[in-house]
Amino acid sequence: MKNIAILVLAAGKSSRMNSIKQLEKINEKTLLELTLEKIQCVYTSTIFCVLGANSDKIKPEIRTKDIQFIENANFEEGLSSSIVSGVEYLKNKEFNLEGIFILLADQPAINVAYIEDMIHLFNQNKNSIIASNYGKKFGVPAIFPKKYFSNLLLIKGDKGAKEFISKKKNEILCSTITTNFLDIDTKEDLQRYKKSILK
Repeated sequence: MKNIAILVLAAGKSSRMNSIKQLEKINEKTLLELTLEKIQCVYTSTIFCVLGANSDKIKPEIRTKDIQFIENANFEEGLSSSIVSGVEYLKNKEFNLEGIFILLADQPAINVAYIEDMIHLFNQNKNSIIASNYGKKFGVPAIFPKKYFSNLLLIKGDKGAKEFISKKKNEILCSTITTNFLDIDTKEDLQRYKKSILK
């Protein structure tokens, strides 16, 4: 699967959490580690992870192997800046990629089977965007084919890739596997997720 690069976005300030969200512990693992290790269940190459706020505190706490951190100096400019930082880094490395799979560090409830199915869908449809269906909108996790790499470098603001994806609705495929898109932004979200995994 070296034709796809995995890009995990973890550069935010966690202002609504009032703590370093990426380092919040769930069953002795940090939130970021949980997300990275879930991806590693189906993807065995190096995972690229974009850090920004508190990167000096986060890096030493992450014990997950085969992670390449990318620094986003412009993280204050929002989620889009992390996508730009990651895509720019991967393009400069000239890895000859067919797709970039963008995921968020704060969605730990997404199923391994869902991630696997998205990769499978992309390998069958390498010119399509494989996006996540949130009902009335599409978003990440999403895999973008090579033909859109340059476009991703132009996105701005804190909407990430949502607006870009919404303009390409005719070129989107989605997995039919159901998963939990819970986005952990607050202490309440964190407690809800902890309770859900105890059931």
